[in-house]
Amino acid sequence: MINALPVGMFETDLLGRLVSADESFRALALNGGAVPIGAAPWANAHPGDRATAELAWSRRREVDEAVTATFRVWTTQGKLVWLRLDATPKRDLFAQHVGYAGCVTDISEEQNQRQLSQRLTGLLGVSPDAILIIDRHGSPTFTNAAARRLFGVDDAVDLVREPAMRGLLQTLRDQIPREILANPTSGDWNGEVVYRGVDGLARTLSVTVYVQRASDGAIEYWASQIRDVTANKQLQAELAHQATHDPLTGLPNRMLLLRTLADALNRGRYQDQQIAVLFVDLDRLKDVNDNAGHDVGDLLLASIASRLASATRPADVIARIGGDEFVVMCEGGIDEQTSVEVAERVSHALSGKLMLNGVEVDLSVSIGIALSHPSLPMTGTPGDEALALLRNADTAMYRAKHRGRSRCELFTEAMGTAAHERKQLSIALEKSMAGDQLRLAYQPIMSTHTGRMVGAEALLRWHHPERGLLMPRDFVSIAEESGSILPMGDWVIRQACRDARAWLDADLVERNFSVHVNVSGRQMSEGAFVERVIASVRELDLLPKQLTLDFDENTLYADQPTTMRALATLRRFGVSIALDSFGTGASSLTALRDYRADVLKLDGSIASSLGADGDNDPIVRSIIQLAHALDMEVVAEWVTAPDQLHRLKMLGCDMAQGFLLGEPVTAESFAATARARTH
Repeated sequence: MINALPVGMFETDLLGRLVSADESFRALALNGGAVPIGAAPWANAHPGDRATAELAWSRRREVDEAVTATFRVWTTQGKLVWLRLDATPKRDLFAQHVGYAGCVTDISEEQNQRQLSQRLTGLLGVSPDAILIIDRHGSPTFTNAAARRLFGVDDAVDLVREPAMRGLLQTLRDQIPREILANPTSGDWNGEVVYRGVDGLARTLSVTVYVQRASDGAIEYWASQIRDVTANKQLQAELAHQATHDPLTGLPNRMLLLRTLADALNRGRYQDQQIAVLFVDLDRLKDVNDNAGHDVGDLLLASIASRLASATRPADVIARIGGDEFVVMCEGGIDEQTSVEVAERVSHALSGKLMLNGVEVDLSVSIGIALSHPSLPMTGTPGDEALALLRNADTAMYRAKHRGRSRCELFTEAMGTAAHERKQLSIALEKSMAGDQLRLAYQPIMSTHTGRMVGAEALLRWHHPERGLLMPRDFVSIAEESGSILPMGDWVIRQACRDARAWLDADLVERNFSVHVNVSGRQMSEGAFVERVIASVRELDLLPKQLTLDFDENTLYADQPTTMRALATLRRFGVSIALDSFGTGASSLTALRDYRADVLKLDGSIASSLGADGDNDPIVRSIIQLAHALDMEVVAEWVTAPDQLHRLKMLGCDMAQGFLLGEPVTAESFAATARARTH
């Protein structure tokens, strides 16, 4: 029966050398081999453990005490197992020490558990998370350094008396769901609690609690892993704020505005109250940035945010949704009259002269107003309705800009219809070039002195597949807004140069002939515009002066550095520059003084009464003389009567253009007319 036990028995002499052993010892310590009489019981141990066992034996033998040692042996299966050796002294009848009797036991499982426990304890000890194990009576049985730092104590003994720990434990008991506490089996819970630390600051703790229960359901211990997530919470809050607020002004951004507006529309529908949206657009912010610098532009935007807060009601929501676009959302019994009054206060607060960093800024805004209709059925989600209301206010704002800026406009259904039509027209316009729908018509420009044709103005026409022939006034502004004016403008310049080259090659026009092309400010602000113009002139082997680019006063008055550099480069290359529709702008004389041009095109509204009562003769004569003094030729537009042409010739006007001299016709018809004149 003894041999069947998992314990190996042995005997040794006084020196600790084997004199006998049983079968179990052979199986455990010798892998079933023969007993090595005269060898140590650990003769088959791992080499690293033999010296340790020998040292332990010799020390205990000197004091005549029991010996205990542990060592490892390899099994026949190649497995390393742990054995514990226990030996006590043997004595004869005269009480003399004659040797030792002992046993070896397989403690591999126990040793592995001990090593695992030590490693886990070491790992938990250095963990940045606070680890706290508490017995059923509430006393801590294990705490790591992080837990002691959390509660501001040096050891577990002080932790028992720490009120903060008691308060946290009570908070955890209150937070843990009742089903976990009432469940007779073990369970765990994860959550967050607020804890006021020893420094008096409130902290957010992420806590995992494991409740270990005995077989009878009684709680054996509580194990908690506690992590301070206060910094992460603050970072998340900051990131959430950055994601929903404008960094420059601190106002809500577009995303937060739409979310807030959707909630307000829900409340308004429930309470049968309207919501008003004021879309505020700063006039000419780009001019401020380009002329005074972006630092002044940023100061201006911050100042606008502050002024908006002062001009609106306390409950109104103010947001910045774009570079120069602000939105004010009003609720709480708002109606059309009240919303207009709020818009007028905003307009008044954001108008006038403003001094920023020593720079005087002329401030004005255009405002569009749109109101919700809670009585109408919903056409989509609250988010869709919020976006639609914001879009309506944007449409009204653009109407205010088109009607002269620095004004307020209330959205109407007619505006919505017009905006929809403009959008559809914009979509069709993007397809017009691919669909070969654009054409050029040419109107001749004649010399008033010789009667010979010296140029032609290229006028763009769009053959819309459904609406028929459209003039530039119907679609150019849409092209500028959408950006399609850039490829369209390049096509016009290239096609005009190509037609001029064909007429020159056929000797239908003289060498001093120049084709005039209208150019918008949007084209001039595009970086590669000048290079593309020069490339077209060179590719078609034209003289630079055989191309004239017409600019209106609005383009020149913008005084953008990019525009000025482009004009200077084109003039150096030799392309002629014409100041178009002169006399209609507010800065006509300033434009003559500040912007060098080769040709001045006198607006037809000024010369229209020439030859009738003569009232405009002194004005026209003065303009022509001033242009000649500045080395510019003068072209009179809209010439429709012989008397008008005669007076222009007498006043010294160089060239004329109008229906009297020729209507805009296709390139083929223009060539046929020119051929008839040359023959």
